[in-house]
Amino acid sequence: MGLTIGVDIGGTKIAAGVVDEEGSILETCQVPTPQATDALTEAIADAVRTVGSGHQIEAVGIGAAGYVDEKRATVLFAPNIDWRHEPLKDKVEQRVGLPVVVENDANAAAWGEYKFGAGQGHSDVICITLGTGLGGGIIIGNKLRRGRFGVAAEFGHIRVVPDGLLCGCGSQGCWEQYASGRALLRYAKQRAFATPENATVLLSLGDGTPEGIEGKHISAAARRGDKVAIDSFRELARWAGAGLADLASLFDPSAFIVGGGVSDEGELVLDPIRKSFRRWLVGNQYRPHAQVLAAQLGGKAGLVGAADLARQG
Repeated sequence: MGLTIGVDIGGTKIAAGVVDEEGSILETCQVPTPQATDALTEAIADAVRTVGSGHQIEAVGIGAAGYVDEKRATVLFAPNIDWRHEPLKDKVEQRVGLPVVVENDANAAAWGEYKFGAGQGHSDVICITLGTGLGGGIIIGNKLRRGRFGVAAEFGHIRVVPDGLLCGCGSQGCWEQYASGRALLRYAKQRAFATPENATVLLSLGDGTPEGIEGKHISAAARRGDKVAIDSFRELARWAGAGLADLASLFDPSAFIVGGGVSDEGELVLDPIRKSFRRWLVGNQYRPHAQVLAAQLGGKAGLVGAADLARQG
């Protein structure tokens, strides 16, 4: 199969791109994300028609946040969109006249990294995305593992602290409450409130109060040596690495790929994640260690991965 279109549905924009068999994006377009369900479906179709104009397109892959059924056709539940058992595949196919595959956005990004990014050369890879929340994907034996009902790899909602912090999913103690962009912001605000003398740079980047701290301030302050900012990244990394050690016990991959906005800080966060991973890996002195790698495709991973999954049908 030749050219396919990948669609990445974000909270504010829908990105669509024409992708070739090598994972190269030939053309892209973006449209705002409507709030109404019917308008959203039409916006996806519009993006597909716009970007595909002038190309011989074979199929469309859509990456959507939420639970996608085993047939990769229906969005069972989306946390930020009013989709409940939404037959997205059928609706978009009717509008664009092309075969459509729907996939969870984190799975699509994981596949993109495995096929065209940091996972090349590995057959067994676990991907995690450290963004506002925590998502992931499982590739074992060169295949994306989705589980019997299509909703595997919701790593962010593994409970790591019994009766811990309340999560948006309704449970308590979920991993993403301790290793995510939201967690990083909470750590920084708490530390700045407790020891403002160690957060002078961090506080100066906002309005001077812990409440005024934003995620971008933490990154900038850490690069300038702010103790609270650095310690906040280390706390996030401690939880992230410990979680990877647990996943190693389950899947025994040769590599973990860490993506998402938090990972954009590079070794500032990856080096302590690796240290925490080695610290908590059971039998770490006697077994091979999986590599912990930075994602390479950035925000393009989901679009490229969705397009390639559509190519496979």
